[in-house]
Amino acid sequence: MTRDTTETDAESTDWDTDEMDLEDLREEIQGIDRDIVELIARRTYVADSIAHVKEARGLPTTDEKQEERVMERAGENAEHFDVDSNLVKAIFRLLIELNKVEQRENR
Repeated sequence: MTRDTTETDAESTDWDTDEMDLEDLREEIQGIDRDIVELIARRTYVADSIAHVKEARGLPTTDEKQEERVMERAGENAEHFDVDSNLVKAIFRLLIELNKVEQRENR
């Protein structure tokens, strides 16, 4: 049994654990993990594209105001999906730092 991937709100996903066994749940986690990695890869690709635009325009690698906006959105999304905001923000800090390191290395 798999989750309906068209649902976007964590609260609207109803799990009937009586009908699911451990292997079904683990398969669901595997699919989610794959989706997370795919989204990280997409985010990294877009961040690389941003780095090229910044370089072409002579802009600095770091944009603190943009980073603040990203962190604010991350917190808002965490609240929307009822996920620990500090955890989500920590993940986004890591993603931002990884992208900045790649941008610096590619300049």
